[in-house]
Formats: sequence, C-alpha cells, structure tokens
Amino acid sequence: MNKLLKSLLLMPLLVLSVGAAAAQYTEGVQYTKVNETVTKKKEVREYFSVYCGHCFKSEPLMHGIKKSLPEGASFKRNHVDFLRVASPKIQQMITKATVVAEQLGDADKLIGAVFNYIHVQKSVITSEKDIRNIFVLNGADGDKFDKLMKSFSVNSQAKSMKKHQDNMSAKRALTGVPTIIVNGKYKIDATKLDRNNFEQDYQNLVKYLLELDS
Repeated sequence: MNKLLKSLLLMPLLVLSVGAAAAQYTEGVQYTKVNETVTKKKEVREYFSVYCGHCFKSEPLMHGIKKSLPEGASFKRNHVDFLRVASPKIQQMITKATVVAEQLGDADKLIGAVFNYIHVQKSVITSEKDIRNIFVLNGADGDKFDKLMKSFSVNSQAKSMKKHQDNMSAKRALTGVPTIIVNGKYKIDATKLDRNNFEQDYQNLVKYLLELDS
C-alpha cells in the first residue's frame, strides 16, 4: 500500500477522533477558560507545592502526562509560595530549588526527594542547607547546587514562576494546588473526569486543549 493511499485511509479516523474529543469535553465542565490569549508555545503548566499532600499523591499522574505530551508541547512545573504550612521565604527558596533541579537535569528525582522528605520522613525544611543535603543525598553535585542557587538564570526563572502565580491568582484561576493550566488559557477540572479511566481521560483532555486554538 503506497503512502498516499495509507494517508487517505487514515484521514477519516483522525477526523473521527477529533470529533469524539470535541463531543466528550465541554467548556464549563471538564475545563474553564481563564485567559483570552494563549502562550506562544504549547505548554502544560502544573502549579504545585512540595507541602501539598495532594500534589505528592499526584506525582505519578503528572509524570504520565509529561511523558504523553505530543511533540512541540512542554510540561512546566510552577512551584507556589502561598501555602500556610511554611513561611513565604522558605517556600520561595524551594521554588528556586525546583528550578535548580530542572537545570541539574534530574528534576523528577530531586523534587520527588523533597516531597519524600516532607511527607514520608515527616521532616522540616528550615534552611537552604536542608535542601542542599536532600539534593546531594540523591546524587546532585553540591558545588553546582550552590552556584545555581545564586545564578541569574535561576533567580530569573523563580521570579517568572512567581509572576505566573500572581497573574493566575489575580484572575481567581489559581486558588489551590495542584492546578493544571494548558496553553495559559484553559484550567482543568479533574473532578469532572472519568473516575474509572482517570489517567487516560486526563491525558486525552490535555491533548485536546493543547490543540483547541490551533
């Protein structure tokens, strides 16, 4: 079968799948529009906190979403500083550390270790040294950690996260965590997804929203 014929045979299936998704997901039910404009590049942004127990339990789900994203779409983690379980200063320091984890190239493992330190070991982060120790115990280079925590790029990205957080909070789109916003425009309501096929339904909705304004 030549490529042209194969493409023609696949086209009805593609139209059917897009139509099925459109029928399955409804604005105001599974998602809400929180902005009029979309991001320049396709993205899924997770607003989360290492102090949030639900965020901790959602880690496997988020890893699955990240792996399932189509080519050209990125998964961005946006740590927030408004939970009352720790001071804003400590939470902002952890925000910087999540950026460092990304730059070190092992974010899932390192952020996961911080979650584990708080929720499993029931330990308290009181200083940058505590975070450094967590990172080093999980394979990170301590000297690189120190340099990155002071670097312009890390501080700039941390400020950018804060700006995203404040922007969505002002729009009342961000009132708790975890919150997923796709392309800076659509907020997912996970409570309206299929509980019997939750992870797959979540991934399908993310993919649908990524293409909604294309």
